Amino acid sequence: MTTKTNILVGLLLVPLTFALAQDNISADPERMEQRIKALSEFGANADGGVDRVAFSEADIAGRAYIMDLMRGAGLETRVDTAGNIIGRREGSEPNLPPILFGSHIDSVPGGGNYDGDVGVIGAIEVIELLEAQSIRTRHPLEVVVFSDEEGGLTGSRAMAGKIGDDTLSVLSHSGITIGEGILALGGDPDRLDLARREPGEVMAFLELHIEQGAILDEEEIDIGVVEGIVGIRWWDVTIEGFANHAGTTPMNRRWDAMVSAAEYILAVNQVATSMPGSQVATVGKIQAAPGAPNVIPGEVVLSLEIRDLSAEKMQRVFDEISAAGTRIADARNTPIRYEEIAVDVAPAPTDERLRRIIATSADNLGLSSKFMPSGAGHDAQDMALIAPTGMIFVPSEKGISHSPQEFTSAQDMANGASVLFKTVLEIDNGALE
Repeated sequence: MTTKTNILVGLLLVPLTFALAQDNISADPERMEQRIKALSEFGANADGGVDRVAFSEADIAGRAYIMDLMRGAGLETRVDTAGNIIGRREGSEPNLPPILFGSHIDSVPGGGNYDGDVGVIGAIEVIELLEAQSIRTRHPLEVVVFSDEEGGLTGSRAMAGKIGDDTLSVLSHSGITIGEGILALGGDPDRLDLARREPGEVMAFLELHIEQGAILDEEEIDIGVVEGIVGIRWWDVTIEGFANHAGTTPMNRRWDAMVSAAEYILAVNQVATSMPGSQVATVGKIQAAPGAPNVIPGEVVLSLEIRDLSAEKMQRVFDEISAAGTRIADARNTPIRYEEIAVDVAPAPTDERLRRIIATSADNLGLSSKFMPSGAGHDAQDMALIAPTGMIFVPSEKGISHSPQEFTSAQDMANGASVLFKTVLEIDNGALE
């Protein structure tokens, strides 16, 4: 073999050798577990969970801890005008758009120690791995900690340009308005336009998150490749009957709104379970009037919620439920009317290319994976409006979330961070170009 051929073969082997080396780089489960435990001290409650609601003292203290970790990992850290923490690592080609990844650390009241936190700790872990291996990416990398995810996706909505003045006056769980809260975090609610990112400004957004459901845990699958975040539609459904004396009105002469409501609720369940796909339909609230034990209900108002990855599918589910409702109304002489409640939650599919990259990254690391929807809302749904977006799920033990019993093992967290690490490198190497 000639010297020229040897050099050519050697050059061809460099990318292969580098790719193989990447497969041997894994996140440190002990380091991630230690940091999760340290973060859980901020807002810790007696039940073993956290009350680290957005804008609270615990949230501010937890954010300070995270910023210390980010600076320790070599990130140039700042707070944007929406209160989002941004940690930047420059690339070898700083004019390229940044690859953005992260999540949130605020909790619901009485929340757990993994929701959001795993994505933030995992993002910092990726930076630590890059530093340890002296890997310099072409693209700048930005780790983000979004503000007030649990209170309404405030930080990510601001980054997508979706926050209005009406939002700023909403009272948060911490007892102050969202505008006041942003100010408390070091943001500037009067200049939210500076936090906005336009389409094309970000190369890609990735979010590592616990599943918050039981599918991965029950099926013993390592990684969930999120196909998208479901859209949500809500209705108030009113069933009209005729209120009358419960003791003197024979059963065959009743226009009982509650009986129709019972049949309607069963019909909602039957429609949602009989159609193929991952759609869900729920009646979560019901109120009868006049509401006395000795009066036949003359009116029942109940809620209807439908979720799916497809707006067309949600409409189809509603149409079938509505048709079933009409049959019930006609049979029992109890008219049914609908009032749709405005909910700004459209389906947010993830980028198909990123799904493939995440699945391949998991496979190359020897991890099992499953394509699946996200039934819960995430910052990623707003980021999908401005950048190719991907989500990585790791198992939640027994599917428990928003609870002190929420738990994800250190190894599962590390698996997710390892997939995130490899996915970031694949994007940087031109997988989306």
